[in-house]
Amino acid sequence: MAKLLDGKTVVVSGVGTGLGREVALAASRDGANVVLGARSESNLQKVADEIDPSGERVAYAVTDIVDKTSCTGLIATAATKFGQVDALVNVAAKEDVFGGLAGGDLEQWRAMLDTNVIGTLQLTQAALPELEKQGGSVVFIGTQSSFHPQLPQAAYSTSKGALHSAMFSLARELGPKKIRVNMVVPTWMWGPNVELYVSMTAKQRNVPEDAIKAKITRNMPLGEIPEDGDVANAVVFFSSDYARMLTGQTLFVNAGEYFR
Repeated sequence: MAKLLDGKTVVVSGVGTGLGREVALAASRDGANVVLGARSESNLQKVADEIDPSGERVAYAVTDIVDKTSCTGLIATAATKFGQVDALVNVAAKEDVFGGLAGGDLEQWRAMLDTNVIGTLQLTQAALPELEKQGGSVVFIGTQSSFHPQLPQAAYSTSKGALHSAMFSLARELGPKKIRVNMVVPTWMWGPNVELYVSMTAKQRNVPEDAIKAKITRNMPLGEIPEDGDVANAVVFFSSDYARMLTGQTLFVNAGEYFR
């Protein structure tokens, strides 16, 4: 039985222990050759072994998206080993700046914008020559906080909001080359980071973890925190031919928490 991504090569940046790993695993599960990028070679090797210990359907390159040569190298790795690039999934992001504008360190904001906007677009630019050969898909990862702020992460929300705006321009620019550009927007994702947050918050407040989860899901009609894998499945859809007539679109994976 044919799989959604049979015959395709998918490049994924930001492959660590969370969403990047889930996207890579989901793409492989659905038939793709997968090329992994991240700054940590140990993480890359671990996920590569998880996907295919033989190495036949996976490759990786140590990649820092703020470095142009590094971005070019990741795409070259994909093209050299598998002969093509059909989809680029931009998961790599900086998200460690908290707080608002008042009293904030704007140099930290600058670093976040440099990674999340310029770095993401730099990797996307590097992929264009390969994507142009047969058309393909670019997927950005956003955050619901850009539309409906939740945690005090103004810099992160701003950077992802800028990337969302860029998506519209790129969809129009690249559409004639049959390159689609879309964004998947998660809310809270049940994965390593949120698991840690729930555990720590429950201990700090001396309440059961279920109480913290209940607070998070109180406005979610489906009553459950989406998992990293749910977001990864949305990415697989945008990367596949099932979405061949979708570009400039925003898909919220949020259990119905916010409608737009």
